[in-house]
Amino acid sequence: MSDPLQNPVWHSLHGEHARFAERTGDAVRYAPDVAPFLGLPEEPDPAAWADAAKLVGPGGEAVITGDSRTAPAGWEAFEDLPGVQMVDDGVVGAPEPEAVRLTTDDVPEMRDLVRRTKPGPFVDRTVELGTYLGIRHDGRLVAMAGERMRPPGWCEISAVCTDPAFRGRGLASRLVKALVHEVRAHGEQPFLHAVAGNTGAIALYERMGFRIHRRPRFRALRAPA
Repeated sequence: MSDPLQNPVWHSLHGEHARFAERTGDAVRYAPDVAPFLGLPEEPDPAAWADAAKLVGPGGEAVITGDSRTAPAGWEAFEDLPGVQMVDDGVVGAPEPEAVRLTTDDVPEMRDLVRRTKPGPFVDRTVELGTYLGIRHDGRLVAMAGERMRPPGWCEISAVCTDPAFRGRGLASRLVKALVHEVRAHGEQPFLHAVAGNTGAIALYERMGFRIHRRPRFRALRAPA
């Protein structure tokens, strides 16, 4: 098998996350209320793109990740962001005593925190993808992080965010270290993604012991109408 991190959506939905998958031919995606990501073979041919158009429907939207996947004519790329993919290179994982496990009951608060901090996509059922941890202050959710894609042997740490009023206290770092500890405990390796322009977050992750593995692009596409 090729490096599963080169095509994490595809490998996640053909493995650990198959229960969340919707498929048409060679195209696969997460159920839209779980995540917006679409998976295609590493070298998609016109038939695979046609399958993707059927899967998302006329004018439907999806996010793809990859190094060089250019959508064919008729698809509209309405967002195209350079990113980084980072892997564990000696992160010190540790349990976090203040962390609480977040559940479906916490989704309204989680979505509100995501709306205000914009760490990336998070919808109603994203919490079902893995363990999500949060830190509360006076009962209010002020920081969180969780597990998202699960290509074989790996677990993505995602939705890392802190309420602006509580930044600078190391809350996000503590949650990431707690998740690193959990990911390793179930026999996987942690990785994460960040937008290339978020240099502050990338520098923080590097100080923690992550290193840049590749530089994918995140493309939000709209299918032919």
